[in-house]
Amino acid sequence: MTITLHSATVPVFKNTLRNLSYILDKGAAHAEEKKFDPVALTTFRLAPDMLPMTRQVLIACDAVKNGVARVSGVEAPKFADDEATFDELKARIQKTLDYLATVPASALDGKEDTDITFPIGRDKTRTMKAQAYLLTWVLPNFYFHVTTTYAILRHNGVPLGKGDYLAGAAAAAA
Repeated sequence: MTITLHSATVPVFKNTLRNLSYILDKGAAHAEEKKFDPVALTTFRLAPDMLPMTRQVLIACDAVKNGVARVSGVEAPKFADDEATFDELKARIQKTLDYLATVPASALDGKEDTDITFPIGRDKTRTMKAQAYLLTWVLPNFYFHVTTTYAILRHNGVPLGKGDYLAGAAAAAA
């Protein structure tokens, strides 16, 4: 089987988003079990200059939907960015998964050498070839924010392990 731009990205995004939703479930269950306000987790930052957990989830979703949209030309949905609870964050993940389901493989495959210009920061842009953009910019950015979400929850005592990060959703379904 040949690896294509779609096969190297979209299934990875889908699987990891499902696992992110799973670890959010574990975070919500932990707060309920320990009888504390889940806001303590959703607003937690690993460091004062880092964004809180809610923003980590939103940025992970945005990295995926905007990255795929820029390469495929399939317009990305606009989200309100006002999610604050575990349920709202899980809904955001689901909306991102729903969007990915609308993007056919043919919209990505064959676009490897297309120039993609994207914002970096508030007033700068960068241009990369689509393959490099998805594989060396979007994927690492996505993983950073998913991993940071995992680390915030783990740091706060949520019983998570590497298996939850890598195969949580699949393990839960088995």
